[in-house]
Formats: sequence, structure tokens, C-alpha cells
Amino acid sequence: MPIRLATRAVIVHDERLLLVNAYPDGQSDLWCAPGGGAEPGASLPDNLTREVHEETGLRIKVGPPCLINEFHDPKRGFHQVDLFFRCQIIEGTLTQDWNDPENVVTERRFFTKEDLAFIRLKPDSLPDVAFNRGFGYDPLEKIVG
Repeated sequence: MPIRLATRAVIVHDERLLLVNAYPDGQSDLWCAPGGGAEPGASLPDNLTREVHEETGLRIKVGPPCLINEFHDPKRGFHQVDLFFRCQIIEGTLTQDWNDPENVVTERRFFTKEDLAFIRLKPDSLPDVAFNRGFGYDPLEKIVG
């Protein structure tokens, strides 16, 4: 199975980080940055802009990369590389009535740095990268759900 490439948005707005729960019907309590699989023939920023809008209803400006994360499921042979970019909201607000057209993301919300200590999220380095403005790399880790 080939390595899957995905893009993710690090959006900090009013000192809060935007995260989504990408598990339909509450199958998991794991949160992550919005984004998803890259489609061939479109740039990484274009893919990310599309994914963030689908999952949140927000329009964004894509900035520089800030984190690379790899994860895999050895049982299925699945391996994904996520490229995270710093992004800014240029249009829209989160609303409860927004529906992801693919019905994957069912929750989206902003979390303060302090809130992150009380939720499950991946990758582990995301809060540090988001709030301390560094660059990160998370080597290959087993998938969690």
C-alpha cells in the first residue's frame, strides 16, 4: 500500500487552537487538526483549503509548514504522512449547523492551551508547535483511534 499524503491546518485564533473530531457518530474521543488526504493534481495549499472548508465551513489563508507527522497501522499496512501548515481564517465562523459533506467530522471547536490537557489529541507535539510557534517532526507512530 502506498504512503498516503495529507495536509492539516494549525489555526490559532484568539489564543485558541481549532480542532476537529473526525470520527462519525462519536466512535472516538480523539481530536486532530482539520485537514485530510491530498488529491493528485492540486497543490498542498489548495488541498488544505478545500479540506478545511469541507470540515469547518471556514475559508483560510495557508501559511508556512510547521509540523510533519507520520503514523501507521502495521496490521493494515497503512502509512500516512501529515504536513501541517500555519493558517489564518479569512472568512467565516464556526456554527453548529455546518455539516461536513463527507459526514466524517461531526464536531469542531476551539481549545485554549489549558483545555488541551484534558482531551485526547494527536499528534502529541501539536500544542507545542501551535502555541510556541516552533517547527516539529513526529516520527512514525502506531495509529490510535
